[in-house]
Amino acid sequence: MTVHSTGTLRAVTTVVVGSEISGRVLKVLADVNDEVRKGQILAEIDPEQYGSGLSQARAQLMVAKAAISHAEATVRESARTLGRNQFLAKEGILSRADLDASLGAQERADASLRSALENARAAKATWDLAASRLNMTTIRAPIDGVVLARMVEPGQAITAGFQTPVVFKLAQELRKMRLDVDIDEADVSRVRRGLLADFTVEAYPGRRFPSKVVSLQLEPKVSQNVVTYQAVLAAENQELALFPGMTCTATIQVETKEGVLRVPNAALRFTPPATALGRAGEAVELPDGTRRVWVLRDGRPEPVNVRPGATDGSLTEILEGPLQVGMNVLTDARDPS
Repeated sequence: MTVHSTGTLRAVTTVVVGSEISGRVLKVLADVNDEVRKGQILAEIDPEQYGSGLSQARAQLMVAKAAISHAEATVRESARTLGRNQFLAKEGILSRADLDASLGAQERADASLRSALENARAAKATWDLAASRLNMTTIRAPIDGVVLARMVEPGQAITAGFQTPVVFKLAQELRKMRLDVDIDEADVSRVRRGLLADFTVEAYPGRRFPSKVVSLQLEPKVSQNVVTYQAVLAAENQELALFPGMTCTATIQVETKEGVLRVPNAALRFTPPATALGRAGEAVELPDGTRRVWVLRDGRPEPVNVRPGATDGSLTEILEGPLQVGMNVLTDARDPS
């Protein structure tokens, strides 16, 4: 018993590579179908403005570090002065007002040092950001894979705004593929993870590729009042014969029965013409669950009532009835002689 569905082949893992900065593309070093390694350079953006920004940030950081050194020296000097004045005040040589002035100078020196440290941290953050932006001018592959698409050309201007512009699309592995198929809601209860399946593609007529159901999504898809559920099938592609985007027709084995009596589905739909019967046709009411097939006996069609079971879309299991292996069932109108 099978379930038939159509779908699309996709790479198991697809990664989009974007540019987080704006600028003009200087070089494009990878093209469609190229195999790339993680960290490999794919493209370069003009680094001039970002290099200048880094130089400015470095200068600001150096100024901030110098300010720290100056503030630390002031703190040390203020501490020494305060120590001397405290001794002199204790001996009665220095007035209370002069001692308070020394204390105030020490506090101001400590505050200046804290401010210098905060400014240095801000300058370091600015420098880190500038260095990161300069590093972003080199676009690298985030994974080992194959280039599926390239969206940039040398000289092209890239504008990074609220949305990161995509410059490359990579597939992590094409020797393993996934097939996304739509399962009709009438069949979804019979599809589950682990079922075996196969599929065909138009590029290879008559060839069936093995696969297996790996997941069934619970979120429905509704199109023109038709409800389907997406199943994901896994397939090997060691020969690299299958490409992402190919349209496939899949057959999922939802139930396997051996040694059962089966007839073509066309036999359950067939009714011989009245001329073949040699009498006028008449309507016959059959019990619930019973269908009629026609067999050849002595060159003439004879009805046989049967109870059908499971079907795979082309053959149907016969559960009950006098039908036997070897009987000739009729599937279309032909000369009974």
